[in-house]
Amino acid sequence: MMYSSRRKPVLYFKEERRFLSGKCTIYKLFGLCMVLVLISLLWLQLSCSGDMSSVTRQNQHDPQPPPPPCPTERQAAAADDPSWGPHKLALVVPFRERFEELLVFVPFMHKFLNKKKIRHKILIINQVDHYRFNRASLINVGFKESGNDTDYLAMHDVDLLPLNEALDYGFPKEGPFHVASPELHPLYHYKTYVGGILLLTKRHYHMCNGMSNRFWGWGREDDEFYRRLRKAELQLFRPSGITTGYKTFLHIHDPAWRKRDQKRVAAQKQEQFKVDPDGGLTNLQYQVDSRQELTISGAPCTIVNTKLECDQSQTPWCLLS
Repeated sequence: MMYSSRRKPVLYFKEERRFLSGKCTIYKLFGLCMVLVLISLLWLQLSCSGDMSSVTRQNQHDPQPPPPPCPTERQAAAADDPSWGPHKLALVVPFRERFEELLVFVPFMHKFLNKKKIRHKILIINQVDHYRFNRASLINVGFKESGNDTDYLAMHDVDLLPLNEALDYGFPKEGPFHVASPELHPLYHYKTYVGGILLLTKRHYHMCNGMSNRFWGWGREDDEFYRRLRKAELQLFRPSGITTGYKTFLHIHDPAWRKRDQKRVAAQKQEQFKVDPDGGLTNLQYQVDSRQELTISGAPCTIVNTKLECDQSQTPWCLLS
């Protein structure tokens, strides 16, 4: 029997040769093609039917569990966990042309906040107009564009990463919480410094009327905001029990590669130390050019492309000649 079964393909091949050995006509070729097509269709039908029936029987007698959720579904389920608390953070990042830092910042902060069970969304407020960079106005835009699903915000520099997991990013119920305090920040150590990373409830930010819109170029807007906090009689809180000192944060800005706009024209020098009593959220002028939902290394963020407006009769230094 073994010998006979092994010889069958050869016998079929000989019969096939006899079929074609005579005069080859177009009718014979057409008939052969039709036979092969029918055999192929029949085999395909039988194999598919067998596979489907076996799958059906397997599902009936041994049902399989549904596939595990994808990473985004797992993240959504985790964020709906009551242990994460009722509050949600708007992480507001004033931004312009710092893409290398952004690629590091977004996935790092998303992972950091998830590990601490902080509900959050990351808002990159990207200035796309032709005026000088205005960090304070962009944070005001972030406050207005953060949506009703968030109840507190972090004014967060894109080049400052928290390395100590003991740092608190929770809801600052008692008052503004300066995460990047002077004794921890790698660069700025004076007592009235409130820049880098500052958490506020939306109610407290509104009590300050936001930040002044007069600061075009780099620096000084934080010092003016410190005066606003005092005027609103808000107590400022800072971390305690952090033993990592100036190594608490990683500062990823390279000043040689990306120089800051520190120019001061004459009128601007006179104004930079004054308190802006009326400006802020009430006189902010901007347009949202577009919004883009992005995912960077699995971390979601929203890019708000923003065009600020400048009253050059009030702040002519928004442009440099």
